[in-house]
Amino acid sequence: MARLITEDCIACGLCQPECPNDAIVLDGTIYVVREERCTECVGFYDRPHCAEVCPVDGIQDDPNRRETSEELMAKAVQLHPERFPRD
Repeated sequence: MARLITEDCIACGLCQPECPNDAIVLDGTIYVVREERCTECVGFYDRPHCAEVCPVDGIQDDPNRRETSEELMAKAVQLHPERFPRD
């Protein structure tokens, strides 16, 4: 599942540089998660790192975008072939 930046976001920007997939972008004055790039940090961290650094708990699971661990890993492999070489 992708992450969702909620209305609690204070637009501090701490999450954006922490995302290994460049999934968090500034859209006008708010940050949003590009679902096609979000892997919930599978292959990089044990938990979604953006949520770990958010000072206001403004990044949550998006209940409308559920993905399995396998789907998230497949996306990570596609986004970072240099990190996850195929045999």
